[in-house]
Order: sequence, then C-alpha cells, then structure tokens
Amino acid sequence: MIRRFGEPPEPGRHYHRRPGVYALLPRNGQFLLTCQYDPDPDIQLPGGGIDPGESPLPALHREVHEETGWSISTPQKFGIFRRFVYMPEYDLWAEKLCHIYVARPVQRIAPPREKNHEAIWTDASDAVSQLGNPGDRFFAAQLNRLKWHR
Repeated sequence: MIRRFGEPPEPGRHYHRRPGVYALLPRNGQFLLTCQYDPDPDIQLPGGGIDPGESPLPALHREVHEETGWSISTPQKFGIFRRFVYMPEYDLWAEKLCHIYVARPVQRIAPPREKNHEAIWTDASDAVSQLGNPGDRFFAAQLNRLKWHR
C-alpha cells in the first residue's frame, strides 16, 4: 500500500491519477528547493508530472531543470507517496503519485524556465519545516535522519 499524506479523497469525487517525480537535492548540509509563487508562495521539492510516454528519470531531469535551472546526476529512488489535491493550474482534482528520488545537484545551467519559480538553497534541517506539503516534509526528514546530505 502506498502511504497517503494530506486530506483523504472526498467520497464521490473523481480524481485523475497524476504520476510525478520529485527530487531531494542535498549538498553540503543544504537542500536545493524551488519556491512557486503562484497562486501563493509555496516551497517545494523540485519536480512535477510525468508526461504521457515519458519515463520517470527523463521526467525528473526535465522537471528539476525547469524549476531550478540545475542539472542533476545519480538519481536514486527513495520512496513514494500519494495525495489527493485540487490542481488549480489544470482545473482538476488529482490523485498525485509522488515518486521521490535523491540526486546530486551538479551545476546551475540557467535560471528556472518554469514561470513563477525560484531556486533556493536552505539548510537541510530547516527544509523540513519550510516544505509546503507533508509528504515532502516526511521524506526530507527521513533523508536528514540518514545524514545523506553531508
């Protein structure tokens, strides 16, 4: 069974299954995160939806680059969770299947291409309280306990 974070699904509501990939990007005691400013500021793990016909790892590289401007290497699967949410940018209710990877941020190539996103570095210990959703916070805390970021 896949662990759920956040609100349970509403009875009778149709949810579109939306697989996605997200990255914990540790380096020197910090995490590279993204802040999405629309509709409100929200600090997130970089990542997003896997496009139809796309495989998870190419999607991870694409999403991290779009939201942070960074390239990554050596992604390793770390976990998975799901959450039931309304996605205003798509005007749909979704069951998000969030595949979490740990990867090494290699190099900043460009500014984020994704509109209303900014790449930010934060202390690994602070990331847990800053991340906007409980699933992201859970996996950041798990990684901190393993001291993977040092």
